[in-house]
Amino acid sequence: MSQNTERTIRIALAGNPNAGKTSMFNALTGSHHKVGNYPGVTVEKREGSLEYRGTKFHLIDLPGIYSLTAYSLDEVVTRDFVLDEKPDIVVDVLDSTNLERNLYLCLQFQELGIPVVAALNMSDEAEQNGLLIDANMLSRTLGIPMIKTVGTEGKGKEALLDAVLEAVEAGSSGKMPNYGTEIEAKLALLEAGLKSDAVFSDKYPPRWMAIKLIENDEHAIATLSQHGSGAKLKAQAEEYRAWLSKHFGKDAEIIITEQRYGYIRGALKEAVKKIPRFKASVTESIDKVLMNEFLGLPVFFLIIWGIFKLTFAVGEFPVQLLERFFAGLSSLLMAALPAGFFRSLLVDGIIAGVGGVFSFVPLIVMLFLSLSILEDTGYMSRAAFLTDKFLHAFGLHGQSFMPLMLGFGCTVPAIMATRTLKSPRDRIATILAVPFMSCGAKLPVYVLLAGAFFTKNPGNVVMAIYLAGVILSMVSTVFLRKTVLKGQTTPFVMELPPYRMPTVRGIFWHVWDKTWQYVKKAGTVILAASVLIWVITTFPQVGNESELASRFADEARIEAPAAAQEQLDGIVAARLSEYRLEHSIAGSIGKFLTPVIQPLGFNWKIGVALIPGFTAKELVVSTLGILYGAQIDAGDGASLQDALRNDPRMNPLVALTLMVFILVMPPCFASLATIRAEAGNRWMLFQVGYSLTLAWVLAFLVRAAGSLLTGM
Repeated sequence: MSQNTERTIRIALAGNPNAGKTSMFNALTGSHHKVGNYPGVTVEKREGSLEYRGTKFHLIDLPGIYSLTAYSLDEVVTRDFVLDEKPDIVVDVLDSTNLERNLYLCLQFQELGIPVVAALNMSDEAEQNGLLIDANMLSRTLGIPMIKTVGTEGKGKEALLDAVLEAVEAGSSGKMPNYGTEIEAKLALLEAGLKSDAVFSDKYPPRWMAIKLIENDEHAIATLSQHGSGAKLKAQAEEYRAWLSKHFGKDAEIIITEQRYGYIRGALKEAVKKIPRFKASVTESIDKVLMNEFLGLPVFFLIIWGIFKLTFAVGEFPVQLLERFFAGLSSLLMAALPAGFFRSLLVDGIIAGVGGVFSFVPLIVMLFLSLSILEDTGYMSRAAFLTDKFLHAFGLHGQSFMPLMLGFGCTVPAIMATRTLKSPRDRIATILAVPFMSCGAKLPVYVLLAGAFFTKNPGNVVMAIYLAGVILSMVSTVFLRKTVLKGQTTPFVMELPPYRMPTVRGIFWHVWDKTWQYVKKAGTVILAASVLIWVITTFPQVGNESELASRFADEARIEAPAAAQEQLDGIVAARLSEYRLEHSIAGSIGKFLTPVIQPLGFNWKIGVALIPGFTAKELVVSTLGILYGAQIDAGDGASLQDALRNDPRMNPLVALTLMVFILVMPPCFASLATIRAEAGNRWMLFQVGYSLTLAWVLAFLVRAAGSLLTGM
């Protein structure tokens, strides 16, 4: 076997969801990507490189799919990449515990006529389940290399790369699957006709295209318009489909599917032996409780409730430490630097804004840690099954559960994960439902307000808001499915992976990646926004401040004649700061918004804070930190929560109303851009108008109902 140090071998890494494809990608390239134990994790191709035996390999990690019949967007991505980009080889990662299902996709790659190597991944789990796989016999039967691997541990990766080198050098796709005399005869005739156009057959492999035409694949039929004899071939394919359907008594697509599975079963019959097990597996034992008809959903909700309680119980102390750190840093700079714009920028702008967001990092870490463990153990797939019937009742697909759960982390990947849904209506319905899930960016706002005004049970209040978002997404979907998205939801089919122990490395990189995204945003977008907010809250200057201070001092002495000088100075400083804010650019903006937000009980400061919230929800916290900066500076170790509590225009009802508005208002700009990319301008604009209107209406109703009940 010769080795070429000049050439780069391009590998398309493919496979079914849950087969461990991304784990294998990480093992080969050393990259650290999210590895989740449920379908739909990889919704875009990812790339990585490595060198082995003097040859450079470039890997493209394609979406996890079940078939090349392109019903969903992830199937389209994979099919188009292989057809258009023409990689040197496909490495198909197979779940060794479920070879019959996984080999179905492998046969379709062979039909493309491209070299294929199969990685018998999770081979250790297969042995634990009593499956003895003769990889050599299976390789001889199917005509492609079969290499046993364990992606999470990197086992077998060298043997896999050796097989890739040999297969690429051989340049053959191996033995082509045979689907029986009658079908092969029709395929041969179609292949001959397809080969008559050399340009067409160079782009679209003739045998694969012939099979797709027999399957009545819409994309394949539409592609015939590019062929010189397209009309003739289309009629020929229709004739053959009709003949096969009459001969077998079934639809042609079903016939091809049955022939593939028949071919696979024949190959597995001799190569795989099953040793009977006399006791239930760990997965079966756990599922008796977690998938129980009566206990499953209550246990699921108990787990989610436990995550929120744990997040606040563990995260509260480090949050307080960070708050004290930033408060101490502000005090240090106030004492060390002379009064002026530079000190104000550092203390009132950057530290008040960015520091307020950084303080909530421990809560973000705990939330992502908990969700990562659930994902990597395989529990999320079970939760999807448990909620399938529930979701169908509201017009959502059972597979919508995955994007909805991802929405608790970040709306952007959650929207992208809707590509796993095959029906366009199901996709749009899920895309519009995802923003109601409270992403990690909304959590700091909830924590700030709940901690300030619901001190006895802040965790329960935050969970109630999260739950309200879930309920709202369901109710909203019912409305949309009865109006702009009429139509039936498609059936839900998904395999349950076995439970797996999460790896420390996988959990670490998952949490690190999400936390780093949050911190990076705080250090870039939020930093820039904090400086901008400081500018609009500082300028223009109000003129002769000494005269204003004297006036405020006289008023304070009249209102509080017995107050000590230190108290009077604090009152004067607070009033002077309030006056500056009201006459700044921010004050003008807030007063302009007042007629719209006043019915919700919001003051002009909240109006100003909501505007950058359209860019990133964390900016609501940083903006409030800047707007209430004087009250924070005036207090001894006071925090933003203290400043909010001390504002006479703020109370628990206003805080609750604001949390509801934040929950429902349009998602951040990045999420809107993703909606535009995935669903088009029309649905992006609809999302903005719909959610903004709904946010105002629901906040108004909460405010009105609360006022009637509490008199606030």
